[in-house]
Amino acid sequence: MTDVRVIRVADAAEVHRGKDLFDAAPSDEATLTFLTSPGHHLLFAYDRRGTPVGMVTGVEMTHPDKGTEMFLYELGVADSARRSGVGTALVRALAELARERGCYGMWVLTDTDNEAALATYRRGGAGEEAGSVTLFWDLSDG
Repeated sequence: MTDVRVIRVADAAEVHRGKDLFDAAPSDEATLTFLTSPGHHLLFAYDRRGTPVGMVTGVEMTHPDKGTEMFLYELGVADSARRSGVGTALVRALAELARERGCYGMWVLTDTDNEAALATYRRGGAGEEAGSVTLFWDLSDG
């Protein structure tokens, strides 16, 4: 898919047009919060027909003694566009946005057995750090 173009999304209607790229349908409230929060970024990849075929979200995180880095929150590519460079284009575009915004780095978490994600992130320029453990607090009511 050589004709893919990546654009930053700032319109809730456009987010909903690409709803199939997300794990679940975007809610109006969460979409508005995300789009209006400083340091939150949503990029869509479009095919030559203008159809959204991929998305990536990033969140700037700032710490007093480290500065600001970009957290690649989520990457999604339509089944029809997988293995065509869309994911790599989105990762590279988010990294470029992070550079433009003065971030000193970018990071992502993924499962060790998610070979497609690992390959995409590596093609997008990521290195790998060993020895990390992810811990999680379930704060839901259910």
